[in-house]
Amino acid sequence: MPSRNLLLALTAGVIAVGFSIIAAHAQAPAALTGQVSSAAEGPMEGVVVSAKRDASSLTISVVSDNAGKFSFPASKLEPGRYSLAIRAVGYDLDGPKTADVAAGSTATADIKLRPTRNLAKQLTNAEWLASFPGTDTQKKALLNCIGCHDLDRIVTSTHDADEFVQVFDRMTGYYPGSTPQYPQRLIGDARRNLGAAAGVKAMAEYLASVNLSKDEVWDYPLKTLPRPQGRATRVVITEYDLPRKQIQPHDAIVDSDGMVWFTHFGEQFLGKLDPKSGQVSEYPLPVIKPGYPVGTLDLETDKAGNLWIAMMYQGGVAKFDKKTETFQTWKVPQQWQTDATQQAFLTPTYSHLDGKVWVKNSDRAQILRLDPATGEWENLGSFKDPSNNRTITSYGIPADHGNNLYLLDFSSSNIGKLDAKTGNLTVYRSPIANSRPRRGRVDEHNRLWFAEYAGNAIGMFDPNTEKIEEWVLPTPWAQPYDVVTDKNGEAWTGSMLSDRVSRLNPNTGEFVEYLLPKTTNIRRVFVDNSTTPVTFWVGSNHGASIVKVEPMD
Repeated sequence: MPSRNLLLALTAGVIAVGFSIIAAHAQAPAALTGQVSSAAEGPMEGVVVSAKRDASSLTISVVSDNAGKFSFPASKLEPGRYSLAIRAVGYDLDGPKTADVAAGSTATADIKLRPTRNLAKQLTNAEWLASFPGTDTQKKALLNCIGCHDLDRIVTSTHDADEFVQVFDRMTGYYPGSTPQYPQRLIGDARRNLGAAAGVKAMAEYLASVNLSKDEVWDYPLKTLPRPQGRATRVVITEYDLPRKQIQPHDAIVDSDGMVWFTHFGEQFLGKLDPKSGQVSEYPLPVIKPGYPVGTLDLETDKAGNLWIAMMYQGGVAKFDKKTETFQTWKVPQQWQTDATQQAFLTPTYSHLDGKVWVKNSDRAQILRLDPATGEWENLGSFKDPSNNRTITSYGIPADHGNNLYLLDFSSSNIGKLDAKTGNLTVYRSPIANSRPRRGRVDEHNRLWFAEYAGNAIGMFDPNTEKIEEWVLPTPWAQPYDVVTDKNGEAWTGSMLSDRVSRLNPNTGEFVEYLLPKTTNIRRVFVDNSTTPVTFWVGSNHGASIVKVEPMD
């Protein structure tokens, strides 16, 4: 009996402590509170409210609840004057536009919104696609048109179909990390593939039917997505401005010291952000192919914690030693080099098993393998789908726990598994036709999680059952780019089109989608499992910032 009483007492104590923690979290002191409302709706749920202190590089955002109320934790806002901003499609901020935060007290700002005069300027790429007339097939042809710019650049143009064909021809000569402000031309005969001429003409005609080539206004209604509700409003988002607008943080990851490392998609640097101070450091990467476009894409780590970088059109890969702050580079052998040689992806994750780093050469869809110790390269060539003899154009190339390689076929619905020892490829097909698998990760159970870009879904391949399971995102035209799982078994992805971060509970199929404060063009996604709840990180590839998403549950 004494043991039972002791157990009951301990259990009651644990429960009491748990409730105390929850209560303390719920009653954490606030630096700034208020309510968002409009004449049309009254109190408004799901409005993203942002605060940026004068002369600061940080913007903190929260979301209004079902009573229209919002609250900034005191730990997030230092004393000072803050500029306020909102995101609620269809509305603009009427006032107030600033707030003064003082130490030890709670400031109040009741925010009033008014209908916007320029709805088109607020639409995301997903909302433009939802608004366009036409078939899903016609719209999906535009999914390759949002890497360098947004769709509003297309819909506000006055090009006719013939002019669009000329634009397409010019665009095929630009490096993928180009932007309208900072373009880079490809060299020699390197060109990006747009597909067959008939498809190019059809796409040109479709674009000319949805832009302003025939009238001064669009002849279709503009559609918007609903604002966040419920759990999607329980979040704090921090944006860290980077020092130059030209910076495109493509891949962003967090190391064991809490530092955020990121690749520059359009410049020859490796970046580091200290989230505590906001300080940004940049490490110049060696130029190993002078005269060719600069910029990097994939950023990975090996077991020792070294950073590995895919150097794109520089024609090689690099390893960065964080202790010595030095780079080591390996250039693709000259006999395999062309003007189109491009190393977009690499996989050193399990290289400690066999000493080999996987590397993709987008030119001719080749799979390469590097032995960093000897500098020797292997060229395994390209691989074909045995059912139709079509070349597998892999985008992401994650490795499993045995350093066998997955090929995520961006031109179909195929997942290829390449045996590292035999070189044999087995092809699996996702249930969603032409889902276009893009990037993903292998979890602790050796299951592959991946984004289905054209399928608007998260996919999971279980090598034990050799089955693929899929979860379609609730927001139409989200088109996820990458997927990662967290310590709780939830899967996270981000939309290149809707500016939403999606969180999936695979056991229930429930999604929570967090709306980011600005246009973000999400690429690589990362989850920091050292925090509770976990913390989501992503680079704003077109916004020159690093974004941290902290869910409250």
